[in-house]
Amino acid sequence: MGTVIVDGIEVTVGDNERLNGIQAAERAGIDVPHYCWHPGLSVVASCRMCLVEQGTKDPTTGKITMIPKVVPACQTPAKDGTVFVTNSDKVKQCRAQVEEALLIDHPIDCPICDKAGECRLQDYYFEHGQQERRADLKPFHSPKRDMGDTVTLFVDRCVMCTRCVRFTREITGTSELMVTHRGSHEEIDVFPGYPLANKMSGNVVDLCPVGALGDKDFMYSQRVWFMKSHPGVCTGCSTGCNIDVEENQDRVYRLTPRENMHVNQWWMCDEGRYGYHHVHAEDRVVGPRRFEGGKHVNVEWTTVTAELKQKLTAAGRLGAVLSPHLTVEEAYLLIKFIRGIDPAAVLALGPVPVVGTDERFPNGFTIHAEKAPNRRGIEILLAHFGGKILSFADFQKELDAKTIRAAWVSGGYKKSDWNDETTARKFAGLDLLVVQDMFASPLWNAATYQLPGGSFAERDGSYVNFQDRLQAVKSAVRPPVGAWVEGQLYWRLLERPGLFQSRKALVEAATEVPALHLAIEGIPATGLDLNVNKLAEAKTVAATV
Repeated sequence: MGTVIVDGIEVTVGDNERLNGIQAAERAGIDVPHYCWHPGLSVVASCRMCLVEQGTKDPTTGKITMIPKVVPACQTPAKDGTVFVTNSDKVKQCRAQVEEALLIDHPIDCPICDKAGECRLQDYYFEHGQQERRADLKPFHSPKRDMGDTVTLFVDRCVMCTRCVRFTREITGTSELMVTHRGSHEEIDVFPGYPLANKMSGNVVDLCPVGALGDKDFMYSQRVWFMKSHPGVCTGCSTGCNIDVEENQDRVYRLTPRENMHVNQWWMCDEGRYGYHHVHAEDRVVGPRRFEGGKHVNVEWTTVTAELKQKLTAAGRLGAVLSPHLTVEEAYLLIKFIRGIDPAAVLALGPVPVVGTDERFPNGFTIHAEKAPNRRGIEILLAHFGGKILSFADFQKELDAKTIRAAWVSGGYKKSDWNDETTARKFAGLDLLVVQDMFASPLWNAATYQLPGGSFAERDGSYVNFQDRLQAVKSAVRPPVGAWVEGQLYWRLLERPGLFQSRKALVEAATEVPALHLAIEGIPATGLDLNVNKLAEAKTVAATV
């Protein structure tokens, strides 16, 4: 163990830790301003905004000796006995000069810049800049340049931190971006014929500390100070990237990655980043309907909840298809409801979309071919309650055997192509078919009861990703009028008091299901690594049944 002193505050550094001055200061609760440094990228020390005074404390005498020049904190190791001063007059003057130099050639177009409100150049000017601008004012313009399908470069706003260049070289390994020219004429550009087209390109917008790189999907759509940010989990694939869902007045405008070193580090793929538009799709179904008199008619939710239990009880043998888009809590409540009516009800896993093969990047980040967030979680529940894990194809074989008389099918897929006319004909012989989904499909059209469900942004609960890591999510927006999130409906059908409480449902499930037992104490912000041995044990049981 070693001790580093930052502005008189002692910070402990582990024997195997490799911290720099910025990280040591952060541990002491002190923010050292910086543009070019990022914990996930190599160190270039080009912006010089993180200049600090540095010295050494003699372990014997306790005397502190400071070197005469300021040093970049990002490039200076924080070792035992290192002393950093981040708030001296010399340091403050250096920061003011760096800010002044950057603003000489930077357009002050904050009123029209998408980055306003979350721009480091803007923030650091107020915190560390000169009180007055000493340079002559001149007109500026920001020529735009397309970098690819998702990103636009505003050339004059760039501060040449090169974060974006290093990202494409070190993280994606695609190297589309480069620095052209020299000195004050430097610019970021793409190599001729090689646009920014990798599947993680949107991350360069997050990395850009100023307004140089703009996201075409988000550009000019919303001011950041109007939006509210909600921690969530991306449901685009089984990776389960941690994200922030940013919305205003119940409309999602942007998804951005949230740091989790166990899952996605600091990144997310473009498929997940831009995969939220279905939440507000015009063709999303709303309002429950019942098949009556040869057609589907609108009914009230109160009527539906009163009828379903009665009609399912009268139907006889039941079956339920649990979508991998349901949360653990929702799937558990659906099982309790169906098994409460028919203790021998057939339980199956819904279709798990698989597109292509897994794509792994040099830094280890993986875009999984499995396009569902909670297959693992559903399998845990099925192994416990059903003794085996039935697939959707297996469930259809049960239908062919005419043993099931009524079925509940949950959807929640982004598209309606998860079933077709052939699938719908398999369910045609049932006395009662309940389908929950967001979009109409052949199976939806064949349903006795059509129940509009929720999207990922509207759910409370948790998912188990491919690593068997249980991660909690909170709803960011309300569902459209006429739609009920699945958990809310199951809670009502089970006659539980009050509103749906995902935490209460998880504790109940974890008490009953051994593989989830660790969740009783709660889920940390970075997720909970489930007992893999118990999960493997459950799968072994399922395979032998």
